[in-house]
Amino acid sequence: MTRSELIAGLAEDNPHLTMSDVEKIVSALFDEMTSALARGERVELRGFGAFTVKRRQARSGRNPRTGEAVEVAQKSVPFFKAGKELRERINKPTVAPVVAKKNGGAKS
Repeated sequence: MTRSELIAGLAEDNPHLTMSDVEKIVSALFDEMTSALARGERVELRGFGAFTVKRRQARSGRNPRTGEAVEVAQKSVPFFKAGKELRERINKPTVAPVVAKKNGGAKS
């Protein structure tokens, strides 16, 4: 799902809000989440998951083309851990379970 699809879906579900209002709300939400992560804070959305920032140490790497050693600087990367409710909804079976044969599937 893209940002524009999210905005369109929220606008459709909330007809009392204009498309521009929904766009402002989504932008404000993402801006605040980004700011919190930039400050090193954790962002938790109950039932969905948590966003944190992990630090990657400086290391020595290799240029895949030349094989030459390259120094990779320390960096911070965003990390997402899915919440229990999200994991359960994703892993919920959508197809009816297969019913075993009466003879247990054994060949006669």
